Amino acid sequence: MSFRGGTLGMKRKRPGSDAKELTPDEKAMFELIRSKGNMGIWKGNIRRELNCDNLKVVDNCVKSLIGKGYIKEVPDVQAKGKKRLMAKEFEPSTELTGGVWYQDGVFDIDMIENLRKACKGIISKQKVATADGILNAIKKSGGLQLELNIDHIKQVLHTLCLENTAFKVKSNGLGEFVSIPFGVECYKIRSKQKKAGALASIPCGACQHINQCDPNGIISPTTCEYYTNWLAKLDF
Repeated sequence: MSFRGGTLGMKRKRPGSDAKELTPDEKAMFELIRSKGNMGIWKGNIRRELNCDNLKVVDNCVKSLIGKGYIKEVPDVQAKGKKRLMAKEFEPSTELTGGVWYQDGVFDIDMIENLRKACKGIISKQKVATADGILNAIKKSGGLQLELNIDHIKQVLHTLCLENTAFKVKSNGLGEFVSIPFGVECYKIRSKQKKAGALASIPCGACQHINQCDPNGIISPTTCEYYTNWLAKLDF
């Protein structure tokens, strides 16, 4: 980028040139911004990287590039009220947007609560459900227009477990778990009458022989006195 005395050297466009043609200064700035990919760059960092002390010159270049459709401003959820500059061809990183939990840089509480209700409803209906099963059910329903993945569902389920609305348990392959492979993690809604002490003592999660446990094996949920006693204390 051309500059003298620490400022960018702005050059006038030739008469009759294309409206979107970039000046040398604009081109250098655009190339810098474009090189930052989906993370973009702060305006202040542009000044430092291009060794420009004249803020007005930088502002003029940025305004021109935005007006010509070369770059855009992107909110950063990690820095409220501040925006990064990014080439139009890139979609901002989830590190900047906050991913599915944010809408236009704002934490979307209503959307998250709707997703929590959907997860609770699916678990209640199925009695027991895996994270994969919940994700598939939400996608099939089409009720939530979100690009969800399994990690999103697990994050929501984690919040339900933390507030004691649901709890996580491993399938024993029997009864209501019959459709879920043995040992797979799944979720149940906690009964309002359920005692916290009983749930805190789920034996399977801490069992040293869980890997050898099998419905048809020597070590089996059907013959395990610890599992039988724990199950008897629960009111599913």
